[in-house]
Amino acid sequence: MRIRADHVVWDWNGTLFADNDAVLAAVNRVCADFGHAAVTLEQWRETFRRPVKDCYEGVFGRPLTAADWDRIDLVYHAEYRVAMDRCGLAPGVPDHLAALRHTQSLLSMWWHDELVALVARFGLAGLFRRVDGLRAATGGGSKAKHLAEHLDALRLRPEHVVVVGDVADDADAARHVGAQVVLVATGTSSRRVLERTGAPVADSIPEALAHLA
Repeated sequence: MRIRADHVVWDWNGTLFADNDAVLAAVNRVCADFGHAAVTLEQWRETFRRPVKDCYEGVFGRPLTAADWDRIDLVYHAEYRVAMDRCGLAPGVPDHLAALRHTQSLLSMWWHDELVALVARFGLAGLFRRVDGLRAATGGGSKAKHLAEHLDALRLRPEHVVVVGDVADDADAARHVGAQVVLVATGTSSRRVLERTGAPVADSIPEALAHLA
């Protein structure tokens, strides 16, 4: 399947940034904090969904209070920030991105100020017309509203855009605004989960870009 688009909106975590080890370390720190057994990466990739609160409720087998969610958010991000320093870019980044004829931007559910600093640290800022991260106090929700605001800020027509991400929510967000999507089975969701969305699924950034006309 060949996708015609003028602009690529990239996801960060699990897509351009290969952070599975940090994610698993952070999830299992939360599990330990709540007295739950550790999970494997394969289990988490089959379980993950947004809103993330629902995901943890599935793992723990009980509803979570607002206080529980605040605690999870704090514990997860504290552990993730330590572990992420050991993570790097996905294979094909930045070379394959630099070779694209398309304009590009970055939209992540990671905290905006930290995202901008991390993108700059990896020397990627010049690739993107715009970089947007989460500006809310807590995360874990859908990307749909953020994608709509991102495209509005860029003055882009959604039908000319392809979103590349690693979770089913990326496909949901793209379809919500009328954009196209390619998913990569490199991050927080398994290929089986991604294929259920009906979107094209690739195993790497270079393979994802091969879908673009």
